[in-house]
Amino acid sequence: MSKKGDQPSMERRQFIGGTIAAAGAVTIAPGVILHAVADTNQRTEGASSEHRWGMVIDANKCADGCTACVDACNSEHGLTDLGRPETDAAWIRTVKLKDKQTGNISRLPVMCQHCEHPPCVDVCPTNASFKRADGVVLVDRHRCIGCRYCMMACPYKARSFIHEALSDQSVSAPRGKGCVESCTLCVHRIDEGVMQTACQEACDKDGHAAILFGDLKDPNSEISQVLKKYNSVQIRGDLELNTGVRYRNL
Repeated sequence: MSKKGDQPSMERRQFIGGTIAAAGAVTIAPGVILHAVADTNQRTEGASSEHRWGMVIDANKCADGCTACVDACNSEHGLTDLGRPETDAAWIRTVKLKDKQTGNISRLPVMCQHCEHPPCVDVCPTNASFKRADGVVLVDRHRCIGCRYCMMACPYKARSFIHEALSDQSVSAPRGKGCVESCTLCVHRIDEGVMQTACQEACDKDGHAAILFGDLKDPNSEISQVLKKYNSVQIRGDLELNTGVRYRNL
């Protein structure tokens, strides 16, 4: 991710734009040439591969009618409800799953799953979608051209496109019209050493404790201990994306 306040120079913008135009003039697979101009190292500075951040969500603890995680996410990142659910940005949403055999209904929050092998990164023609060394999948809005390939590639429908101009944005979550965005696992908190996402904090305050955030690579972390002790599943595990978000009691 770009450093705070770091803006691409005009020469860099022109270089990227020129490369895009040139690539469009030939028949190649999206991203083959464009990936070569992307400098991802500068955007992962400070992130360490010694960690992999993720979540475990307990569907049994997710209370029906509760919107604490969604409200907290919206507040933390400056997402505004404009009354248009079809187009409003949503980094986290709650869904209900019904077992056709038993009729049992599970309710759970769904967000970017922060895959080890993210399809959104594979299809992005400008490398705006990228994965940090610590496993957090992000979007660089300075590189995003709004093609929405990543939205089509994501099997979790976890990304939103910004349709309108924005104002009064959160400093920790830069956003822009014409760009795609999604859950960042509250990466600004991670980089400040705060090991709790806004959604987990809100869920804990409401007394549900359905969301647990932590380091999947640390065998002594609470999240690793929970995953070791209890069964968990990935949504669309058949895709073998090795998601950073796991679910219990589904």
